[in-house]
Amino acid sequence: MKILIVSATNFEMHPLLNQMGVGSSAEHFISLKYKNSEIDILITGMGMVPTAYYVGKKLNASYDFALNTGICGSFNANLEIGDVVNITSDCFSELGAEDGDTFLTLDELNLKGAPTVINNGSHSRRDFFSKHLIELLPKVNGITVNTVHGNENSIEKAVHKFHPIVESMEGAAFMFACEQERVPYAQIRAVSNYVERRNKESWNIPLAIENLNKKVLEILDDLII
Repeated sequence: MKILIVSATNFEMHPLLNQMGVGSSAEHFISLKYKNSEIDILITGMGMVPTAYYVGKKLNASYDFALNTGICGSFNANLEIGDVVNITSDCFSELGAEDGDTFLTLDELNLKGAPTVINNGSHSRRDFFSKHLIELLPKVNGITVNTVHGNENSIEKAVHKFHPIVESMEGAAFMFACEQERVPYAQIRAVSNYVERRNKESWNIPLAIENLNKKVLEILDDLII
């Protein structure tokens, strides 16, 4: 099996890299062997533009599976800080046009063929997940943003418009690339904070990264026979 793991930063992947004997590598693309499989780790940098570029450049049909890992903010208080979720639907929530106080998505503008919502189509193409640990993770929908939310008014508008559970800065770009290449994939993230007025005292990034990397290693051990 050949797997591509994609993360925005080395920081989010540090425990897994240590586990695999890579340490604090500054490389953006790392190839290694794990058990009887090939694992490529791609560090894209933060944001949807570098994610789309680097994933599009590296991803091809030689990969059996692609995995996007990272942290995220949660709009839903029912999720606890540190919870790991499977984002099965994501959205470019800022892509569209303003009409006065109204925001119009590309779909509402009737601009067909342009991506707004990306749904994970892996299930319809290959029975990949039903036997594996990924299927047991909570399935949520997300939005991908250039600016993380920290204003009560913009949070309320985003929730009313898109009903998101989580947000990230890369997820939908990764999913779009995988859909185009028709490579089975998953986007796995751990909640590091709630989406609210910026309050770093309530964040727990170390816990989120610890839980995320433990789950990613469990997923790899589950996938690789």
